[in-house]
Amino acid sequence: MDVNNIAFDHKISAHCENGVSSNLMDFYGLKLSEPMVFGIGAGLFFTFLPFIKLNGAPVTSFRPMPGWIFSRVSKSLGVKIKTQKFSRSPEKAMNELNTKLSQGIPVGMVVGVYHLTYFPAPLRFHFNAHNIVAYGRKNGSYLVSDPTMENPKWISAEDLKRVRFAKGTYKPNGKMYYVTDVPKDYDLSKAVKKSIKHAAMMMTKAPGPFVGISGIKLLSKSIRKWPAKHNKKKAARYLGSVIRMQEEIGTGGAGFRFLYAAFLQESAELLKSQELLQLSVKMTEVGDLWREFAINAARVVKNRPQNNESYDSVADNLLIIASLEKTIFEQLYKLKL
Repeated sequence: MDVNNIAFDHKISAHCENGVSSNLMDFYGLKLSEPMVFGIGAGLFFTFLPFIKLNGAPVTSFRPMPGWIFSRVSKSLGVKIKTQKFSRSPEKAMNELNTKLSQGIPVGMVVGVYHLTYFPAPLRFHFNAHNIVAYGRKNGSYLVSDPTMENPKWISAEDLKRVRFAKGTYKPNGKMYYVTDVPKDYDLSKAVKKSIKHAAMMMTKAPGPFVGISGIKLLSKSIRKWPAKHNKKKAARYLGSVIRMQEEIGTGGAGFRFLYAAFLQESAELLKSQELLQLSVKMTEVGDLWREFAINAARVVKNRPQNNESYDSVADNLLIIASLEKTIFEQLYKLKL
């Protein structure tokens, strides 16, 4: 049965999971901006995992695991959701999607980017944590809201099945999720306060050397070693991967800091907190430094350095960023809201 009349409001966003979460909540009457979704979902995160390779380079991530933002937002606001995976049955996955659409339920999905037919070819790469929403079906194709696109897109059933069961690292296995119940009211202030403490804790107090401020410092230390440890081409590929994870996959390092600054600004108004407003300004400044790091690192990768830029100098940039973020998040953690 064709389904093409779910009144779903597609809105573009900076990051796919933020946009999917905001748009799904909006469908059920919960009006949350993308920065508010990102903040409540404790989306600001950092991890460097040198022992895991993605596309031939160590994993650098500026976000929590796919699905965690949506899950945290839902839990904080009392929204009930259901998540399903279909590791061995693509047909069952598509049938279940069809069932939910026929019930008028928009469905979030995790897909691989490489075979997304509506994506411009230069932007397709092997990344299996992209989020979209299906909300219509007609003539063997599905109407999807991809919040990184300006307008909704149609995709064939075969192509949708292919990206839902993309191969490689972090296979999505047909993962889909949707809302099952929404509370009549919710405590946004409580959700904001809890999420700020959680993000601050993860950035400053997570155990081990790989997460948060410790992870940024470890990345800095590793970057210094890459030229001597690896050949020129491999060192450049590793540093280029950091830039790509930061600036091309989602919004990454700089963009996420700007989003979080907007969340803190919105939260400052909600909670009547001058301290949050001041920390919002400082977070914006850190975002500028992350962007500067990416520009400097890109020139090093392309072997076009300026002002004595090198692997050491971009590693120094990261240590400055780590120090400033440590101060901000320690203040957020101690803040009485």
